[in-house]
Amino acid sequence: MSVPSPAPVKPVTTLPLNVIVATDCGSTTTKAILIEKVGDGYRQTYRGEAPTTVEAPFEDVTRGVLNAIAEIEELSGRKILDGDRIITPCHDSKTGVDIYISTSSAGGGLQMMVTGVVQNMTGESAQRAALGAGAIVIDVLASNDGRLPHEKIERIRTMRPDMILMSGGTDGGAVTHVVEMAEYISAAEPRPRFGATFKLPLIYAGNKDAQPQVKKILGEKTALVLTDNIRPVLERENLAPARDKIHDLFLEHVMQQAPGYKKLIEMAGAPIIPTPAAVGVIMETIAKREHVNVIGVDIGGATTDVFSVFEGLFNRTVSANLGMSYSISNVLAEAGLPNIMRWVPFTIDEQTLRNRIKNKMVRPTTIPQTLDELQIEHAIAREALRLALIHHKSLATALKGVQQERTISDVF
Repeated sequence: MSVPSPAPVKPVTTLPLNVIVATDCGSTTTKAILIEKVGDGYRQTYRGEAPTTVEAPFEDVTRGVLNAIAEIEELSGRKILDGDRIITPCHDSKTGVDIYISTSSAGGGLQMMVTGVVQNMTGESAQRAALGAGAIVIDVLASNDGRLPHEKIERIRTMRPDMILMSGGTDGGAVTHVVEMAEYISAAEPRPRFGATFKLPLIYAGNKDAQPQVKKILGEKTALVLTDNIRPVLERENLAPARDKIHDLFLEHVMQQAPGYKKLIEMAGAPIIPTPAAVGVIMETIAKREHVNVIGVDIGGATTDVFSVFEGLFNRTVSANLGMSYSISNVLAEAGLPNIMRWVPFTIDEQTLRNRIKNKMVRPTTIPQTLDELQIEHAIAREALRLALIHHKSLATALKGVQQERTISDVF
């Protein structure tokens, strides 16, 4: 079966917008805010939140949305919901809203597998492209990664990513290893994480001379998209075209399969935007309007996103395994216990601290109940932020994908 076509996008309403309800469906929590026009400007007046509902037993993101909006109803005294329907447009000063809009990173975000020929060259370039596009990289496969062919095939088959980014070789170079990797993927017949009856989106961004053979091997088995080589010559990366394709496929195919996502589209008065993309638009708008360089961070439950606008150049990176709930143990593993303990303002032995962090991983939706717990989470957040900034510095690219680590790092 072919990949589903995108759901029809409803036109944004042209009515006067005086009362707006907006939600963000995160990996752990769905937040809702009420924005009202006060005088000449807009103000956030009320806020509600509820657990995100993409997993069993609900498996419908709209349940969490309605629960968060119900909290706003209770706090504001405004009637917004009629059963499972949002009342739009406003009926009077206390009933309905003019528009409902939403962002979403529910369902674990975008999970990708990337392939290259040489692990620390084209493999790393593919990983940078995927991370920069907001993906969680679940594995990097390369011809020289030490795994036997049957191990690579088994890995591809069992991982069930949302998408695969395939790179390898410089333009005009040898095609043997690239074709070999395509044959591994073909033999594995990978299935997507959501929408198991659909073809898995696969982006080929390797040696252009291998495109005909890759198309022949994978054209029927995957939803194949060809784009420019991310490593056209050894001295230069060209990540932007691959990133753009990742973003397009994510919106068109992956988010369509998230539980309840189609219902959310019908409820909203504007297209649903991935949370990192929406924050990026905010950063770019601030930088452009105020004529300043901007850096912003979003520390979530599963990932930490860093955004920067430097001399008009926008960069976004996602530190895929650094977060404060589902990924909290990854922060401990990557930062090391001494780095976290240096921020804890009271005496605690190492084993107790480890136990507390592991407890949060086991119960990711809990929030701190004591001052000690809050200070420990602040310490972990500092390290997540430090590591994410290091990642951002190394991944920040210029317009054509040429690395500009030195000039970006100067800002930090």
